[in-house]
Amino acid sequence: MKKIVIIGAGPAGLTAGYELIKKDGNKEYEVVILEEENQVGGISKTIKYNGNRMDIGGHRFFSKDETVMNFWKELMPLQGYPSFDDEKLGREKELEKDGPNPNKEDRVMLVRDRISRIYYLNKFFDYPISLKWETLKNMGFIRTIKVGMSYSKSIFVKKKEDSLENFYINHFGKKLYSMFFEKYTEKVWGRHPSKISADWGAQRVKTISIGIILKNMFSKVFKTQREVETSLIEKFWYPKYGPGELWEILANQIEQEGGKILKQHSVKKINVKNNKIESVECMVNGKQETIYGDIFISSMPLKDLVEDMEGEKIPKKIKTIASGLPYRDFMTVGLLLKKLNLKNKTEIKTLGNIVPDCWIYVQQPEVRLGRIQIFNNWSPYMVQNPEENVWVGLEYFCNEGDEYWNMSDKEFIKFATKELVSMGIIEEEDVLDSHREKVKKAYPAYFDTYENIDKLIDYLNGYENLYCIGRNGQHRYNNMDHSMLTAIEAVKNIKQGIKTKDNIWSINTEEEYHETKGKVNEKVD
Repeated sequence: MKKIVIIGAGPAGLTAGYELIKKDGNKEYEVVILEEENQVGGISKTIKYNGNRMDIGGHRFFSKDETVMNFWKELMPLQGYPSFDDEKLGREKELEKDGPNPNKEDRVMLVRDRISRIYYLNKFFDYPISLKWETLKNMGFIRTIKVGMSYSKSIFVKKKEDSLENFYINHFGKKLYSMFFEKYTEKVWGRHPSKISADWGAQRVKTISIGIILKNMFSKVFKTQREVETSLIEKFWYPKYGPGELWEILANQIEQEGGKILKQHSVKKINVKNNKIESVECMVNGKQETIYGDIFISSMPLKDLVEDMEGEKIPKKIKTIASGLPYRDFMTVGLLLKKLNLKNKTEIKTLGNIVPDCWIYVQQPEVRLGRIQIFNNWSPYMVQNPEENVWVGLEYFCNEGDEYWNMSDKEFIKFATKELVSMGIIEEEDVLDSHREKVKKAYPAYFDTYENIDKLIDYLNGYENLYCIGRNGQHRYNNMDHSMLTAIEAVKNIKQGIKTKDNIWSINTEEEYHETKGKVNEKVD
């Protein structure tokens, strides 16, 4: 029996564990998953606080890969009856035959409407930007003309895509870039887009452009069939109690099949010898524990992975690349409110007639706030009293150790509340409760030594019993489904004795992988 040690119990680590153990009738593998926190799910966990639940960053369950969609559906079947808010408001939804009733059962996946808008000039704009009348009216006649001329120029005059700034300008034109991408991107990453690799845009924005938006708009008008770009999807799945519910269910199934999930096991040292990983050393309740294995699957940050390696001399250039990989950290402030000042001017019915958005992207340059999540609209079951209160998440991008990160919870909650008040979105007296969550290394960043990451990948691939998976495990801004696919590919290689690891690293990099559905390893965000 081979002992497989998996570092990290996020989407990638849990998927790997489940894939190894679920059909292992011959009991070929002993699976041990090490998780430094006391909760599984990684950044996809759900925080429970005073009867309300917070999603860290917002997680839409949608994939162009059928393997992933079926994986989710097997764990949590689609709703067969209306959810609480749909039933109350008479909203029609496509329901699964013989599916569970979310008002009576917890293990159920909801079908939700994707509504995200940009808040700019104290007005709402569709996200991604649409070219309907309301958008043009909000931009104003002169600004609209400038946007049109700027985009027309970008069609014929292409910039070399050697930065994220040029990537955006080529896809949207300089004027639209300056309005909706430049300042927001700098807010998210702490760097100007001219200093960020175009690779980030290629992964996250992919083939979205004004042309795609126009195609999408006209296909709606003429009701033509189309491949839907992920950023333009109109519906998505969502677990009744948030993303963490699904990962907790998966963790339970792994344990039922004989796998072990060791929480509060923080990996501090990785012992290597003869191009193999021999063991890892963890800190457990202040004590050191050594765990041996035959194969190691890592979703820990590449920076930490290399830093923790001992036993063989790591080349200096490899250490330099790894230590220089940058990350962006993240904070969410949950505010329980009596009401929002924002008016619902849409035709979409909501509980309490709140705005229907799941996310609101805040483009106002005078505030540090990046996005606002409205948890009521992700799932009414995330909120203890969804008819009476609004439960929002204020999302901030920062660096561990900076002045905002180091503020006390009380200080930062006060700061975040004042920003929302300054924008006219809430009144301070309407805040009923609050909570702050901090997440380290939430977003792998594409600058500094990232340009040399291929050399680091080649070096790590030299360890024959090491497989790097997931967002931080590959230093790639993967969504959940991409992270899961890296795990599925790694397990396939282990089971089939495939030596190359190129298939694992190629997830979410090839252009054709983004654009079509139904082929092996092909999907988008």
